[in-house]
Amino acid sequence: MNSNQEIERRRTFAIISHPDAGKTTLTEKFLLYGGAIQLAGSVKGKATARHAVSDWMELEKQRGISITSSVMQFEYEGFCINILDTPGHQDFSEDTYRTLMAADSAVMVIDAAKGIEPQTRKLFKICAMRHIPIFTFINKLDREARDPFELMEELENEFGIGTYPVNWPIGCGVDFKGVFDRDRREILAFQDYHRGQNKIKPIECDLDDVETLDALIGQRMRAKLQEDIELLDGAGYEFDLADVRAGALSPVFFGSALTNFGVEPFLENFLRMTTPPLPRQTAEDEVDPFAPEFSAFVFKIQANMNKAHRDRIAFMRICSGTFKRDREYFHVQGGKMIKLAQPQQMMAQERAIINEAFAGDIIGVFDPGIFSIGDTVCDPKMKVRFEGIPTFAPEHFSVISQVDTMKRKQFTKGVTQIAQEGAIQMFHAPNSGMEEIIVGAVGVLQFEVLEYRLKNEYNCDIRRRDLSYSYIRWIEQTPKKPDELNLASDTRWVQDFQGKDLLLFNNEWSIRWVEQKNEGLELSEFSRNW
Repeated sequence: MNSNQEIERRRTFAIISHPDAGKTTLTEKFLLYGGAIQLAGSVKGKATARHAVSDWMELEKQRGISITSSVMQFEYEGFCINILDTPGHQDFSEDTYRTLMAADSAVMVIDAAKGIEPQTRKLFKICAMRHIPIFTFINKLDREARDPFELMEELENEFGIGTYPVNWPIGCGVDFKGVFDRDRREILAFQDYHRGQNKIKPIECDLDDVETLDALIGQRMRAKLQEDIELLDGAGYEFDLADVRAGALSPVFFGSALTNFGVEPFLENFLRMTTPPLPRQTAEDEVDPFAPEFSAFVFKIQANMNKAHRDRIAFMRICSGTFKRDREYFHVQGGKMIKLAQPQQMMAQERAIINEAFAGDIIGVFDPGIFSIGDTVCDPKMKVRFEGIPTFAPEHFSVISQVDTMKRKQFTKGVTQIAQEGAIQMFHAPNSGMEEIIVGAVGVLQFEVLEYRLKNEYNCDIRRRDLSYSYIRWIEQTPKKPDELNLASDTRWVQDFQGKDLLLFNNEWSIRWVEQKNEGLELSEFSRNW
């Protein structure tokens, strides 16, 4: 198989949802179908003693939530699939946003009883901003659920896109009988007892076949199904693959990830509808994934994934060409040639050294501390520079310091490495050294993760004191040095670990006051890594 054929069969997508919608469960069922795992883990440890395969951090296993994004690759029916499993909790949305930058499409998991929730809404806006195709899996039909038409309407009104139900639920909860495939005119009958272990054989059944339908689902549900499908066929959106791939139409599937019901039809339809790797935007142009030269960008850095190695892994999305092991490539931001050491593909924390990879793949490489989020690595003939990944403003701030002064080295190493990962942002007062560090996070749960990681990965206990600041702004342009600016008494000047100047504020009034009192000062809510 040549490199173009390898690229053509790649599918790289992120799975997004609100917490507890069933995202990690759905991910594991995909892996089961691909033969990547033999037994699904129990996210909350109830059904088995195993944990979700995508939750590799010890704290994730304790809390039963995804804290950091995971990368998993597996084969299925000729496709090479790269799944990016993202945290659902809003406190970790920064990590989710960066991960979405590496995906070509997204699978949105929605709880059938709850519908669209705040985090789902926020993540969808990020997808819409990049015109990422969205595929919707409405989960937990084996429990009581909202009316499916109501869910469709909510999706359309909230997100401003069309919806096309590929299949349609027959009842819900204790009355859940299965789904009707609109294209194939087949029924997948739901039986909880097999828990999805056996492949479900569809039952071909025309809607006019009253006798067969009544025997399968009962007279009342047959009448309701006929009425629903007639309404969908007459008044619903037409299926248009071009609209799907442009992010204007979301194919919708109903099922139950926990019982494995509807997962395989969803996976097969998704792979048929979604695209191979898409072109990627650079500062000047775009890069064709089928271009022969290798190019990639760093979208995630993670330290200490493997306790035995204590290493740092930079995750790269390959945007074009073929990556070859032991070949030197150009690190654009560093301005020099480098050899990407220990190239590997991931199954959460499990890893395998590889000799080559193709556009669409996600690879991890050893990072000796030279990479930052958004960095470009490419063939020296190209010297492209991909668009930077924005760093958004945190909303909660604390001061941290080490408890044991003899562990200054561990403290410095820990905060430096975690800051380079980008999920938690760290600042310091200029010329103050590392005695006290100001930590900024999108959500307060991030502080708990920071304390846990410093203690368990770097053997360093910390003190933490919350600050009253709620806003931070990057100084884009200033008429004078930051220490000469006219600042309000509740405003503080800090620097990040890259030496960029920022201001901390208690409220929006203070931001406006500083801008008015310092003509020519330009502030920004986010920083781009160029």
